[in-house]
Amino acid sequence: MAKRERVVRMSVEQPLWRALTGYRVLTMVYAVLLFAFGRERYERPWVAVAYLAVMCVWTLATLPKVANAASCTKRFLGVDLTIALVGILLTPLADAHAQTIDGPTLPSIWTAGSVLAFAIKGGWRWAGVASSIVAVANIVERGHPSRDTLHNVLLVWVASIAIGYVVEVARASERTLARALEIEAATRERERLARDIHDSVLQVLAMVQRRGTALGGEAAELGRMAGEQEVALRTLVAGGLTRPSLVSEDESEGAVVRVVEVEDPDDDTPVDLRVLLAPRAGARVTLSEPGAPVLLPPPAARELAAAVGAALDNVRVHAGEDAQAWILVEDWPDEVIVTVRDDGPGIPEGRLAQAEGEGRMGVALSIRGRLRELGGTAELISVPGQGTEVELKVPRGKAGRGR
Repeated sequence: MAKRERVVRMSVEQPLWRALTGYRVLTMVYAVLLFAFGRERYERPWVAVAYLAVMCVWTLATLPKVANAASCTKRFLGVDLTIALVGILLTPLADAHAQTIDGPTLPSIWTAGSVLAFAIKGGWRWAGVASSIVAVANIVERGHPSRDTLHNVLLVWVASIAIGYVVEVARASERTLARALEIEAATRERERLARDIHDSVLQVLAMVQRRGTALGGEAAELGRMAGEQEVALRTLVAGGLTRPSLVSEDESEGAVVRVVEVEDPDDDTPVDLRVLLAPRAGARVTLSEPGAPVLLPPPAARELAAAVGAALDNVRVHAGEDAQAWILVEDWPDEVIVTVRDDGPGIPEGRLAQAEGEGRMGVALSIRGRLRELGGTAELISVPGQGTEVELKVPRGKAGRGR
């Protein structure tokens, strides 16, 4: 079955791209008007005309490139900044007095649009690099770092970095909002499923269990199985839905957050041990757990749950299918303790040592071996005729060293 993917589109960043589009057009017109009203001071006006023509064509042709983050590619940013730098460096060629008089460059404030595109696309670091390159070009064009030049350079540098930082904060807010919306949607879906299941499936299973027990015979076995499925289904409903992963194929896009429901095997997010033990509960297995999550590193949680499963397997094999078992989970500041107890006949003294000598290593490897790798202990207490109790302890300081 194909993986289902949902895209949540946010709009916090989009107004910045629209503003940049308007800024580029307006500053293009401003640069042309500056030349038109001051063309008499240019010794080589044809240089200015040729450059401004290229700048105008480029600006109008690339308006779709600054419509959003996806369209604004790295190649476009590089070419756009190059055109701005060429205009700055061509200014002394068109105006021989440009280095002695603090007048505008050929692109004038149009150059800031290129730097702002870097800021919106890549954040404050990209803005810092682009504005620094423009600063060097301006100083080279003037021939010396005059006061007005340094003032303009510093203004562009501070403004672009500030905008880049605001963009990064906006993108972080978008991801937080998207996560909150997904959690809210999952909660509403869980509540809807719980209502539907409670009104139909769970009631039917409960009725089958009661009628089967009353009829006896094969119907009693059917009732027992229905009771086990009812408990498992109630546990699933109470556990809720797994939180979806939120990823972005291109973090610089910002406005697109993709929700992909996949399991990351390398994820080191703490796991709630209660969720792993919940499927073990049934008609003959009672699970008692704290009200708050019991968080452990994923390897430790999986190994501890597997050890509990091995203990329950031993109950089923040695105590019989009709034996009752109880699982108690205790969450302490320095350790997690899980106790598995049954009402079976117990284990005769010396039987475990004999089993290990015969090569049957269920308790030694499946239970004690797992806990030993976690830095914990497994203690087995059994009195003939009074059942068996297995106490599993995992210290929190060593819990992350499991497989």
